[in-house]
Amino acid sequence: MNQAIRNAWVALAVMFALLLGAISYVQVIGADDLNKNPQNNRAILQTFCQERGPILVAGMPIAQSVSSGSDTCKFQRAYPGDAALYAGLSGYYSNIYGSSGIENSMNSTLTGKSDELLLDRIRQLFLGEQPKGASVELTIDPAIQKLAYSLIPDGQRGSIVVTNPKTGAIIAMVSKPSYDPNLVATQDQAAAQASMKKIQAQPGINLNQSVSGPTGALLAPGSVFKLIDTAAALASGKYNKDSVLPNPAQMTLPGTSTQLPNYAGGNCYTRDQADFAFALEQSCNTPFASIALDLGQDAIGKQAAAFGFGQDAGDQLHLDYSAGVWPQNLNQAQLAQSAIGQFDVKASPLQIALMTSAIANGGVQMKPSLVKQITAPDLHVVSAAKPEVLRTSTTPEIARQITQWMTMVVSQGIAGGAAVPGVQVAGKTGTAELGASGLNNSWFTGFAPADNPQVEVTVVMEGVDVRTGAALTSPTAKKIFEAVLKK
Repeated sequence: MNQAIRNAWVALAVMFALLLGAISYVQVIGADDLNKNPQNNRAILQTFCQERGPILVAGMPIAQSVSSGSDTCKFQRAYPGDAALYAGLSGYYSNIYGSSGIENSMNSTLTGKSDELLLDRIRQLFLGEQPKGASVELTIDPAIQKLAYSLIPDGQRGSIVVTNPKTGAIIAMVSKPSYDPNLVATQDQAAAQASMKKIQAQPGINLNQSVSGPTGALLAPGSVFKLIDTAAALASGKYNKDSVLPNPAQMTLPGTSTQLPNYAGGNCYTRDQADFAFALEQSCNTPFASIALDLGQDAIGKQAAAFGFGQDAGDQLHLDYSAGVWPQNLNQAQLAQSAIGQFDVKASPLQIALMTSAIANGGVQMKPSLVKQITAPDLHVVSAAKPEVLRTSTTPEIARQITQWMTMVVSQGIAGGAAVPGVQVAGKTGTAELGASGLNNSWFTGFAPADNPQVEVTVVMEGVDVRTGAALTSPTAKKIFEAVLKK
């Protein structure tokens, strides 16, 4: 009997300890993670009717709290103007679906509950004021944002990222199709549910913007990945700017009977050997497959990681970010395919923008930043973003050499559509095949001016034929270069 009582007490003690531990975790250790979880709408229900700080672009709100006209819930989150233009950045704030985008990542700031706003909360308490959140101003240029959005045709899945390679500031970031966050921020739950169902039914819809690709999944980067092959080759010491590369019209993938052909739309077929300049100008496949087979998957993978593949994007982005993927345990045939950005190599538009920005910035990749500054309700600036180095991707010498070759891709290669009169533009195109469909993901990435980069542009159009892709990528980048540089 005594032994049974002792066992019962031990069991009760263990259960009490587990319960105490669980409560401690939820209330102390895990509270912040739980509150930030976009699936958790309990925290939102507590503050849904309070006045949140606005999200601003060039001083104008793209998200704000407005009077709801209700005594029980005084404020309503609203997204003025062309809400779809900024939906992938602002996200939504819903009492059913939680929050996304900046509304989620900056929630503690927008509600005034962040540590940096402690003194403001104390002041509001003593003055008897209702709690107010701080405003969050983004780095976005509204004119460039609007232009970039207009350059993706309606009905076309695509994404455009525009950055300042020297600072990491995101100038514009758009995707189509988009949606109107007002439709899910409504207090009418039935209407919000019906709207979300329609939004999610859109083919290619992405609620997570360009950080994870136009359709919410990472994309094959195609030939823009050849910039990483080139950096790896030069870094190895086995190749230099004068190296002669094998350039057969096609090569048999090792261990298979499958042929890897050169790009049929260029002039690769005119030479059976090529230097780096020509191979990049014409986007020839076989030279870069040969480089990868020579260097090995670890060397290419190490260089990809240095450009950010498989790595985080720093703490200034404030959006959920999916890092690019360099596959592991490749056989030789898969390695050859991966070298040209196919097989299982994957990247988001932002990932490619970071890669290109590192080349533009002398080999140094800056943290991508989306928040310019945070301003308290009494209008004093709480914090302002400062450029920070994220990682070193390659040497200044290699970056300069690749830049020189990228200018030739535009001036005399297949990216001629990106050329801007009076400005030296550096660029690279990519065409990632989508199985046997005959359609591709078409890419352009580049920067200008090449000798003093002020702007980087990455464009991807998904599910297009070669002709359509060529018309929607390089020429689109040209228009953005001209707008930013005011040419």
